[in-house]
Amino acid sequence: MNQMQQMLMQAQRMQRELAKAQAALATQEFKVSKAGIVEVVLLGDRSVQSISIDPDALEPDSKEMVEETIVLAINEALAQIDEANEKIQEEITGQKGGLGF
Repeated sequence: MNQMQQMLMQAQRMQRELAKAQAALATQEFKVSKAGIVEVVLLGDRSVQSISIDPDALEPDSKEMVEETIVLAINEALAQIDEANEKIQEEITGQKGGLGF
């Protein structure tokens, strides 16, 4: 087997490992709680599973604060998903950013 075939086989193996790891990531829960008033749960596929709001925070004058807190919590969960995905890419390919395909 020549060197090119070996490299191709290795790249295919990495792609399979990466697909398997990303499938597992897609079902992993990422839970973020902010200020004790909002909790969001996202899956690794970036879908929002739930948003919980403390009933005490639902006063009319706190509407804007609750909305901002939800946005912050969702953005933090998305950042955690990105970090987990980056870690998977780096572990499998040995380099940041994956293989680029």
